[in-house]
Amino acid sequence: MCYGFLVLDLKAELKKNPFILAPMAGITDSSFRTFMREMGCGIVITELVSAFGIEFRSPRTLDLMRFTENQRPVGVQIFGEDAEVLARAAAFVEIYGADFVDINLGCPVPKVVKKGAGSAMLKDPVALQKVLALVKSNIKIPLTIKIRTGWDEQSINASEVVKAAYDAGVSWVAIHGRTRAQGYSGVADWDLIKKVKDSSPLPIIGNGDLVSARKAVDRLIQSGCDGVMIGRGCLKNPWIFREALQIWQSQNENTFERNFCKSLQRLKELVDQRSDERYSLLQMKKFTSWFSSGYPNSQSFRRNLFQAPTSQEILEVAQDYFGRLDVSLQADTSGEAFLMGGHG
Repeated sequence: MCYGFLVLDLKAELKKNPFILAPMAGITDSSFRTFMREMGCGIVITELVSAFGIEFRSPRTLDLMRFTENQRPVGVQIFGEDAEVLARAAAFVEIYGADFVDINLGCPVPKVVKKGAGSAMLKDPVALQKVLALVKSNIKIPLTIKIRTGWDEQSINASEVVKAAYDAGVSWVAIHGRTRAQGYSGVADWDLIKKVKDSSPLPIIGNGDLVSARKAVDRLIQSGCDGVMIGRGCLKNPWIFREALQIWQSQNENTFERNFCKSLQRLKELVDQRSDERYSLLQMKKFTSWFSSGYPNSQSFRRNLFQAPTSQEILEVAQDYFGRLDVSLQADTSGEAFLMGGHG
């Protein structure tokens, strides 16, 4: 379909660069995906998109799907509880020109699962296999899924879900190493991810708690996964993909400059290309505050940041703060509440 109307070879892409940007609601919009691709990410996926929104051609939904050619390979992640609607949405994603369709089977948010979508679909692998098979029968491009380890500790069934996905023709399964009941609390279970990978007939993408480049590479190697998906790690370190790729290829630590001010300027350029000042201001405040995580006096910096009335003034505040920092001395803040919710 893409790349000269050829179906994308996801396995080949993973061998070139196994570090994938995790889809994150309100974060991985078109501008940020382009930014991360420029920062060394191998594959990007949109934030989750409602299949019903696609069904009714909602302008908001179509905007969430929008991507540019320099983001390829790019997948569109959809969610929904109705098999027929999911199948039609996937067909539309293919016509739209995406390289693959990803179905969200991991979202733990109550408003999603109470309708039977997201991680609620993991409860019945047999029924899920039928849904996935129907979706796959409607598209030629690859179908992938993102799941949790199970609904709760009493129903860990990731291996059964992987088997159902394989039978349905799915191309890879990304596993977040927590149950739906855990949400984003506790620690991701990479031992379980490795166990599922060891017996899986499909490529497995590991996900959860990858907050540094070294940890991402270590988890990739130790688990034997075909790739890893990084979420909140890139919200405090935008170079994490470039660093991880360099370590993975040569086992050497990064040798390139980390300049927050230059990176924020580039991100602002990308956001401004498709957004008004209100949205640009919101995004720049979010990302700039996340990038400051782990540095001295970051709480005071964030207070000043959120008082800035324009996105240009945010850059000026950031220049003053980051320009005085040793950016190599970022503390581990993986447990900070504002970095935990809804990511990776």
